[in-house]
Amino acid sequence: MILGVVSDTHNRLSNVEKIIDIFNEKNVNKVIHTGDITRAKTLSRFSRLNCPLIGVYGNNDLEEKGLKDIAKRNGFNFQKPPFFLTISNKKIAIFHEPEDIKNFLKKESSVQLIIHGHTHRYRNEKMGDVKIINPGECAGIFKGKNAVGLINLEDLSFERIFF
Repeated sequence: MILGVVSDTHNRLSNVEKIIDIFNEKNVNKVIHTGDITRAKTLSRFSRLNCPLIGVYGNNDLEEKGLKDIAKRNGFNFQKPPFFLTISNKKIAIFHEPEDIKNFLKKESSVQLIIHGHTHRYRNEKMGDVKIINPGECAGIFKGKNAVGLINLEDLSFERIFF
């Protein structure tokens, strides 16, 4: 099972189109968006994905009208963070902002993977037995500096794809 991971697209539609093309070309099984989509029309573009979209709302999404309606209309599974789910027997927590992760890990020991966004900075590390990933910048203006990620849930290996 391969997860596509994207974060902080911030209404940069040209990048969203590239991101969707990457995930469709890589035949990912699911895509996780860690928030800050910013506009409903941006979220609606993800309907071109050839797989389900799961995600959380970021701090720039909370007041945006229409995001929840678009998510519901397209069958996207979006929630306020943290969002807990199990995929391929891996317990996953999706955050937008990473500030609460350390406190969360003091209370929660069964999660194997945490995915977050917000910082626009790449992260791929282990904290105890938990893998923590942020794909980094996805909405920047510098071609070749933007990245999405692929997570293989079998071994939690992570690959960044720059565009």
